[in-house]
Amino acid sequence: MIGKKVPAVTFRTRVRDEAVGGPNPFRWEDKTSADYFDGKRVVLFSLPGAFTPTCSTYQLPDFEKLFGEFQAEGIDEIYCVSVNDAFVMNAWGKSQNLDKVKLIPDGSGEFTRKMGMLVAKDNVGFGMRSWRYAAVINNGRIEKWFEEEGFADNCDSDPYGVSSPQNILEALKNDAVAEAA
Repeated sequence: MIGKKVPAVTFRTRVRDEAVGGPNPFRWEDKTSADYFDGKRVVLFSLPGAFTPTCSTYQLPDFEKLFGEFQAEGIDEIYCVSVNDAFVMNAWGKSQNLDKVKLIPDGSGEFTRKMGMLVAKDNVGFGMRSWRYAAVINNGRIEKWFEEEGFADNCDSDPYGVSSPQNILEALKNDAVAEAA
C-alpha cells in the first residue's frame, strides 16, 4: 500500500447552504479524491459504520481531541470515511459535535472497494462495509498504512488498536525523532 495513489472517485456530499432555505438547508455537492487529498498531508481513517460503539466512543472523538497534536506533526486535515450515505455521516458528525475532523460519505463503497478494504459484515446486519484502517496520505499517495488484523468477511470481532489515533500519532512522532537524529 505504501506509495500507492488513492483511488480517483467522486463522493456525493451534502453541504449546508442557507440559500436553499427551509427546515433542511442542504444541497448536494460532488467532491473528488483530488479535492480531499491533493496538495496536502492528511490522516484518513475508516471504520465499519457511523454511530457504532467503538467508532463513536473512542476512535472519532480521540481524533477530534488530538487534532492539534497531529497538526504539530505536519498533518493538514483528518478525514473519516465510512460506507454510509451523506445523510448518516452528517447526522453522526452533528451528534459528535465535530469541529476539526471531516467526514467523507462513501455511500456506494466505491472508494473503500478500490482501496481493497470492502468486507461483508452480514453477520452483524451491516452488509458491505469498510474494514477498520488508517493511512497517512501525502499529496494523494499513501505514506503510512495502519490496518487492523484479521481482515475477513463476516469477522466475528472488530479489532481496534493499530488504527487508533494514539498509535498513528506515535508513529508520526517517532519519524520526526528519527529525522532529527
